[in-house]
Amino acid sequence: MNKLKLLLGQWLANLTRKLKNNFYIYLATMFTLLVLLDASVFHVGLNMRDKAFDFMVKHRVFQPSADKDIVIVDINEASLAAFAKEYGRWPWPRQVLGEFVENIQVQNPKAIVFDIVFSDADIYNADSDAYFNEVIAASDNTFFPVLRLDPSQDASSQLKYAQIPGLTSNTEADKNATVAAILPYFEAALKANRLGTHNVYPDNDGIVRQYRMYHDDAGWQLPSLPLVVAQFANNKPTNNQTIANLPLSNLPQDMLINWRGKPFTYTYATFSDVYTDLASEHKKRPANEFTNKIVIIGSTAPGLFDIKPTAMDKQFPGVEILATAIDNAKHGDYLKVWRGKIPYILLSLLLIWATTLAFYFKVDRDRFNSIFTSAQIGLLVLSYVAINLTNTYLDLTAPILWAVALFGIAKIYALATDRALQRWLAFGLKADAAESSVLIMPILVESNEALSPAMLKKLKREIELSSQSPNNIEILHGTQSGIWGLFGDMVAVSWMFANNKPEYAETAKQDALQLAEKLPNLISHCGLPVTTVTRYTLHEGKLSHLQTSESNMTLAAQWRTLFAQAVIKLETSESGLKN
Repeated sequence: MNKLKLLLGQWLANLTRKLKNNFYIYLATMFTLLVLLDASVFHVGLNMRDKAFDFMVKHRVFQPSADKDIVIVDINEASLAAFAKEYGRWPWPRQVLGEFVENIQVQNPKAIVFDIVFSDADIYNADSDAYFNEVIAASDNTFFPVLRLDPSQDASSQLKYAQIPGLTSNTEADKNATVAAILPYFEAALKANRLGTHNVYPDNDGIVRQYRMYHDDAGWQLPSLPLVVAQFANNKPTNNQTIANLPLSNLPQDMLINWRGKPFTYTYATFSDVYTDLASEHKKRPANEFTNKIVIIGSTAPGLFDIKPTAMDKQFPGVEILATAIDNAKHGDYLKVWRGKIPYILLSLLLIWATTLAFYFKVDRDRFNSIFTSAQIGLLVLSYVAINLTNTYLDLTAPILWAVALFGIAKIYALATDRALQRWLAFGLKADAAESSVLIMPILVESNEALSPAMLKKLKREIELSSQSPNNIEILHGTQSGIWGLFGDMVAVSWMFANNKPEYAETAKQDALQLAEKLPNLISHCGLPVTTVTRYTLHEGKLSHLQTSESNMTLAAQWRTLFAQAVIKLETSESGLKN
């Protein structure tokens, strides 16, 4: 295992010296191609929004307020229990809902919206159905949902788009195109600009984040219930108008919902309480409770299974999703996402190449780590601030992840390179060798200006990359307290090799001499002051790996002795060279 580690370390050291910092350029080029490929083909990064989006939306400081003119009349568990004795289990006879509509119309609500699909006749209460049909026929402000079924069933459906009142189509629309959908059973409900889909389509992870504002198939546009209600509330279209003629028709097909808060943020009223009070001679509720309000009749009862997970909560009432979509469409304050292909590519490449250049030019790693982390956090903070102060979500998730992925790979390469270069790879030395030889090259860096630790670390890095054989490099800072400060700014380079291989000794010596020749250029490249002078010497010695009675010095003591001898030689020898 040790031999394998040795070989791996030597291979990585050689590879590092061969590639040098070009590795980072190759890596950035590969990431650039991946970004371009993803933007044009796969679109994974463009849709990388969900988790960060959910967190920011859920924890906004400035949450938009729910429209006070939207009221949910809730068929909750209390209502089901209150009516169970007289009307039995849900669904109740339609007469109950007819009486509710008839009584509430006295208060002149702006709209009455049913979040209930009336798909079939009540064969046991035909008179009740007839009454309900008469009530809604007399109204001009009741709205009903259309349930859009799976498009794969369109071909087998007998319902044509052209049969649905109020739909718009383009010139190429197929007049005979069929659609799989369930319309309200009641004839009086089939009015132009009073029908819309109320389908909710979760994302791939099952979370509801957006609302389908219209279905566009076969040249026909089938509007959603929120779109129709919002058009009516803002514009009061006549029966001769269509959705396409109204100002809000520029809503996106899939509207990113601007949530108003956690569940039960809107004004709620219990159906049984309202129904009983409306029918009572002595009313206790305000006489104008629903005046000019958009009244949505739906259910939050768990037993009716209209609970869905959203970005705000795992259990969110479906009727409140409808209310929020109506609110968003009415005010036009739905969330807009800043992403798109061009911004995604440009920002991703900016982060990728900025990170790459920092590694390539060997920016101080500690400082760069702080800058990189701060930059990524800063981008997330910017996105968070934007979604708090505006209705725009800056989708920076994918560019940040690209940069983090590149940073991670580059960091691993840099750390592996450091270990490979700094490790004592004693070439030609067996694990059980009794002795080895060492060549020590102390380099004293003298300057009139104080040298920062970052400058010396950069010099160390340059020496590592310039070396042609395995060695170890250590730094002593002149600013250290105590006796160590007397050494000044010093770099100690050492080579360790087998005693019985003179060619290894020659290789180490040649490497040291070549390094000495490069020192002026390395000093200049590191940005050290022009007045900087370096002095160095070469000192060779031996290490005993086995303690005997003749040599009782530990390996650490032997290293200290050799280092001390090298420093003395540097200070006293006339052969000490200056650069």
